Amino acid sequence: MKWESKGKKKTYSIRRLVNSFKYAVSGIINAYKTEQNLLVHTIIAVIVIVVGILLKLSTIEFAIVALVIGFVIVSEMFNTSIEYTVDMAMPSKHPLAKIAKDVASGACLLSAITSVAVGLLIYLPKIIDVLS
Repeated sequence: MKWESKGKKKTYSIRRLVNSFKYAVSGIINAYKTEQNLLVHTIIAVIVIVVGILLKLSTIEFAIVALVIGFVIVSEMFNTSIEYTVDMAMPSKHPLAKIAKDVASGACLLSAITSVAVGLLIYLPKIIDVLS
């Protein structure tokens, strides 16, 4: 992989744009191949979307659900990136490396908890209506 220096002026081109999409897709594929939690979150997201269709969520409700799903997936991907970077920079155990990885993991947990809270706010009233 070729790295450019920060001082070098970048030129805009279709090739650079296409390559940036290739790198992004490669990163997504790599994350799905290596991160179990990302796959679990995606399976849950699919279930949430199917249930939302069955409960006839409004456009706004679906938009909120989509944003929350994206929030969780992006959090997991940032966590993965941070973990790889820390592992590369500090291959042996170090207390600061542990803290960095734990904080990134904690951010993922908070995003998942937030998504559950938002999901309950949107889905629970609809489920109660269906059951009553």
